[in-house]
Amino acid sequence: MAESASPPASLAQRHRETQIGLAAAFGGFFIWGLSPIYFKAVEQAGALEILAQRIVWTLVLMIPITAAMGRLGEALTVLRQVRRLPVYLLSTCLVTLNWLLFIWGILAERVLEVSLGYYINPLVNVLLGMLFLHERLSRWQGVAVALAAAGVAVPLVGYGTFPWLSLALAFSFGTYALVRKKAAIDPQVGLMVETALLTPAALAVIVVLETSGNGHFLIDWQFSALLILSGFMTGMPLLLFMHGAKRLNLSTVGLMQYLAPSMQFLLAVAVFGEAFTLSHLATFALIWSALAVFSWESIRRYRRMQAADPHT
Repeated sequence: MAESASPPASLAQRHRETQIGLAAAFGGFFIWGLSPIYFKAVEQAGALEILAQRIVWTLVLMIPITAAMGRLGEALTVLRQVRRLPVYLLSTCLVTLNWLLFIWGILAERVLEVSLGYYINPLVNVLLGMLFLHERLSRWQGVAVALAAAGVAVPLVGYGTFPWLSLALAFSFGTYALVRKKAAIDPQVGLMVETALLTPAALAVIVVLETSGNGHFLIDWQFSALLILSGFMTGMPLLLFMHGAKRLNLSTVGLMQYLAPSMQFLLAVAVFGEAFTLSHLATFALIWSALAVFSWESIRRYRRMQAADPHT
């Protein structure tokens, strides 16, 4: 009797874990998707001050969370390992560049280009994996990359403009992910170490701005609260994503990652009123086609791998 009752219990547990994973991943991507609204709300502070506040308050958020998970000692150990610091400094520079470009793009009313960058990012990851990790590009992945390249070429050929912001966002984040993977950097510990390394410079920026009368942190308590919220807007979606990714298969997470740039795309056109031209239509149509091919191929490969080994 007891043996016959265990399989349903195990199935129910797996179902519950999947539900938790879906909710967590959706929450993370949803916050990332809505983040342009937040950064628009604090735009009077300017990109540099917002970035500095974001770094400081993310560290403030991550310290108790990392301590509660029993990993604060691990993060402090990493900070004392001089031989590993160059890798963390590189990842820190890359994530700082990505954050600054993201904030600047939103404040400069270029949210469409920002969303395009994060649509392109998965394809950039495939390309970087081929170049630096010796991963093989399948035929259909090659088709997806070619479609994406054609999409990037549309504004260059048709209008003489180069989508540098989209490509800079995609490649800075893609290279950041590559460095983290090569160095086996844990996402949670890595974020705390990176923000800890950045905090002295961030605090210096805040102090200089406040003492020169150009800072915005002490304008009023409501705006100060909004700037403090930048830590939540950075750390919480990452933590939710991490918890979701642990409980979901790769193909599910791969498809869900398009939620954030899709929300940003809709915000750009429907809420912020950015112009959506024929050039944009052609570019996004090619990118969406590339992602459809890429997602189909990823799901197909995952199912083949799962059929070969049911425990993957």
